[in-house]
Amino acid sequence: MVEAVIIDGYTDEPAGLGVPPYLDAIQRYVAGAIWTAEPSWDIKYFTIDELRNEPEKGLKVANRAKLVVFIAGTTVPGKYLGGNPISFRELITYAKLLDRPLKILGGPASRFGFGIEGGKAAIPRRALEELFDIVVYGDVEKVVYELLIERLAIERVNPHEELKRTSKLHEEFAVRGAHIIRDHPEYPDHLILEIETYRGCPRAFYGRACSFCIERHYGRPDFRPIEAILKEVKALYELGGRHIRIGRQPDIYAYMAEGIGESEFPKPNVRAIRELFEGIRRVGPHLETIHIDNVNPGTIAHWPNESKEITKIIVKNHTPGDVAAMGIESADPNVIKQNNLKVEPEEALLAIELVNEVGRIRGWNGLPHLLPGINFVYGLKGESERTYELNLEFMREVLNRGLMVRRINIRQIMVFPGTDMWDVGNRIMKRHKRLFKVYKERMRKEIDLPMLRRVIPSGTVLRRAYVEAYDVRKRLTYARQMGSYPVLIACPMKLPLREWNDFVVIDHGYRSVTGLPYPIPINRLSPRLLTRIPGIGRGKARKILMMRPFKNVKEIVEKVGLAPDEAEMFTIK
Repeated sequence: MVEAVIIDGYTDEPAGLGVPPYLDAIQRYVAGAIWTAEPSWDIKYFTIDELRNEPEKGLKVANRAKLVVFIAGTTVPGKYLGGNPISFRELITYAKLLDRPLKILGGPASRFGFGIEGGKAAIPRRALEELFDIVVYGDVEKVVYELLIERLAIERVNPHEELKRTSKLHEEFAVRGAHIIRDHPEYPDHLILEIETYRGCPRAFYGRACSFCIERHYGRPDFRPIEAILKEVKALYELGGRHIRIGRQPDIYAYMAEGIGESEFPKPNVRAIRELFEGIRRVGPHLETIHIDNVNPGTIAHWPNESKEITKIIVKNHTPGDVAAMGIESADPNVIKQNNLKVEPEEALLAIELVNEVGRIRGWNGLPHLLPGINFVYGLKGESERTYELNLEFMREVLNRGLMVRRINIRQIMVFPGTDMWDVGNRIMKRHKRLFKVYKERMRKEIDLPMLRRVIPSGTVLRRAYVEAYDVRKRLTYARQMGSYPVLIACPMKLPLREWNDFVVIDHGYRSVTGLPYPIPINRLSPRLLTRIPGIGRGKARKILMMRPFKNVKEIVEKVGLAPDEAEMFTIK
């Protein structure tokens, strides 16, 4: 009998992602809390997409359980290929259809409110209180644990319960909950596991919180011990997890930083970060993906020497194609001042240069080892038309200096209760709706396109990409490598899904590349695609069409006049 059901509506926060192929830490912690309190309980884990596909089956199981925990909430806007987060309407509908079990809501939706989309204010969490037995304002894993200890007596449980990341109980939840990964539909090969190192923003604790960010509500930075993190990674690894991202923290360079509360940018702890990354390599020797996420450019600008050492440590121990996501937010001094943002433009450029200096070397999978990712947020206090032009000028300067960034996120603000932007709401964004559209297109055309050509030139072979979807209307197969912010590969051929392929890049879009399977199947490629292969013009394409099918690569060299190294990109299969 299934005693507990976890319904994963997917989560996306400034520090933490749980949309497939990602599985966030919260969902695993909840499973661990249940198994710590009730080791014999049978837990069923559903993603929201599984529930959508078979609603009757999922609801039947859930209605027979004693406890159903919904995990939901996005606090940053995003577009996703691997799944769609639960909508507000879906959350209401499924909650109403479950009339037997105790129902708990946890995650960002219960902590901060239900985010709808960029440019809109969140729905306050009180709107959900009548639908659930407990809407958790603190840590859902701790509340679930206490509920089970109290024999499901909800009146004895405090929904504001918090759980220190240094506690042995949290360590136990993390290790025990690792077993839930086996129930994820993307397990084992296509699943990236978010690893939390700490929560809480050092700047916010110093009194310098960004006006829009919810990370301040986690309080003082609460660092997980290195050994606790390594125990969790080891447990995940032994269960078959092969892809991890050290992504659940506001700034990986500030992990175990020295002088928290004494400075806006406390001194990075190089030793601790070395122990962490070398330890991960030790307990997971065959991890296929080790990536990071958030990096505060202000930390790098204020501590360049220590930050350079940390960047070297990451590059030595991670896997290539990694992204250091930097929340620059705005290059307008007026917006920076009014919203307590992290860095001035020159400081941000220094951070981008430092990461490029160490990380731009190309790795085995075809991508540079570690590049910055840039986040801009629109709709902030003090914003004007000049803001849009300054942001564009900033990225032109990055381009003109010969630097590389992996991606540029252009986001409309999501406004949450408890932030400084709550009283302002989305009225600035509404006023600048036309400006946003115009300048987003300019950023894509003037910056993204030439930048992507620089980062991933034509002829680059992108190794080991997972084939995820086929668009019948566009006749395109979509694939991505595993990791932080993977580039979308659009292949103009129909390929088998859920397989791993290498692709050679033949063209570029604003945010994606066009790729062909590598080696290129020369005997079955259309005339139109043959002419698009780097180094193959119309003349050689005509020869290939006249002389195929080829029996071997040697024939290609002899009959088409290609050099042996050029012919190596083809296969006769």
